[in-house]
Amino acid sequence: MPRPRTARVASVARAAFALLVPLLVLAGPVGPARADWPEPVPVVTHVQTDKPVVFITIDDGWNHDPAAQRLLLERQVPASLFVLPGAYSYDAGYFHTLLDHGPSRIENHTVDHPDLTKLDAAGQRAQLCGARDAHLAQFGDGPRLARPPYGAYDDTTRTTARACGSKALVTWTYDLTTWGQWTPPTPQLKAGDIVLLHFNDTVTADLTRVLAAADAAGLKPALLRDYIAE
Repeated sequence: MPRPRTARVASVARAAFALLVPLLVLAGPVGPARADWPEPVPVVTHVQTDKPVVFITIDDGWNHDPAAQRLLLERQVPASLFVLPGAYSYDAGYFHTLLDHGPSRIENHTVDHPDLTKLDAAGQRAQLCGARDAHLAQFGDGPRLARPPYGAYDDTTRTTARACGSKALVTWTYDLTTWGQWTPPTPQLKAGDIVLLHFNDTVTADLTRVLAAADAAGLKPALLRDYIAE
């Protein structure tokens, strides 16, 4: 005697569910359970723009050269300052002056400059969220961009940066920092280039050289965070 229709439907449904379960296990949780996994931020090495602008970024913050401060303020350079909390802890006034009297802004460069790819998710979060919180406490202005030390990042860095309030990871088009006796050759800058400098003992000379190169190329320094979409 053939089985009733309801019994056949139930049998097919059980078989389909048995095939579906392994797929669900492999796919992982869906829906609300993925709230802890933010979208990864983009990684920006150059900004696509038709405006004649260039972006000057200065890292770390250990050398508080008054001549560099004076140059940034006299030229009203909108520099993105990827500084470390420890580098301003003993002289925060240097950076307060730049923020209060010029268009520069503080961005995120972690708490103490580790290679983020060597840290687990909790370690990366402590570095990026910790620096964000320190900047907020000191300057009342949260960073909107993050620069991974050494330019090293992984997928965890990109999602953690989003969770810690950044809209992009920023590397660079050119590193024009002078280290020791070696000064890198100055390229012909193009619209959208991101230039990396450091607050070291040559920062004033390096900044002067980059501003001259921007002038020669008909480019105007602009604030990087304003050119990266949310």
